[in-house]
Amino acid sequence: MMRKEYDFNKMKGRKNPYAKQLKKQISIRIGVDVLEYFKVLAKETGIPYQNLINLYLRDCVISNRKPSIKWSA
Repeated sequence: MMRKEYDFNKMKGRKNPYAKQLKKQISIRIGVDVLEYFKVLAKETGIPYQNLINLYLRDCVISNRKPSIKWSA
């Protein structure tokens, strides 16, 4: 229960100065099979699929993992 002496109406809110450095919203095209894989994984783990994709990509950055690209002849 809030006391009457706590008046938050006059408080000024501040934005997090680091919020823009944390994440950036982008638009990206992802294969249906890849998206479905992460959505199934999201249901299993209880972690939203977008967070799982971000975690995986962060792991690639940390471990300096590069994609293996092989073009068919």
